Amino acid sequence: MENVLLLTIILLLAELFEAYIQRSETLFGVLEKLYVYYQKSIFLFFLIQPGFYVILFIVLLTGVLNVSMVFLLAIKVFDIFYKIELIKKVFIQGEVSGEIAQMLAWKMPAYFFLVGVAMYPPLLFYALT
Repeated sequence: MENVLLLTIILLLAELFEAYIQRSETLFGVLEKLYVYYQKSIFLFFLIQPGFYVILFIVLLTGVLNVSMVFLLAIKVFDIFYKIELIKKVFIQGEVSGEIAQMLAWKMPAYFFLVGVAMYPPLLFYALT
């Protein structure tokens, strides 16, 4: 049980770091921050997603690959690749529809970035117990 709690806290810290890096007033601001890393190297972009690597490490360490863990991994993978697709559409191709442009300009409350912090660690705890 101590290991489960320790691994959950490690994921919590990784998610807090990820939320800190990506924090901005709008979704466009988040994409701008991520695009800076993407421009430098796609590998650097992937490195600033520590929650994903922590979950992969936990799967390898514990050998647990139940439905909850697969769901957790899938959400993280879809999150990363959705960000990449948005970056490509907005900054590389410049093809942004009016609806997406409006969505990118919406102001986001500060607690929005803590959604991952509130969602992923409890799901990991559930998957490991």
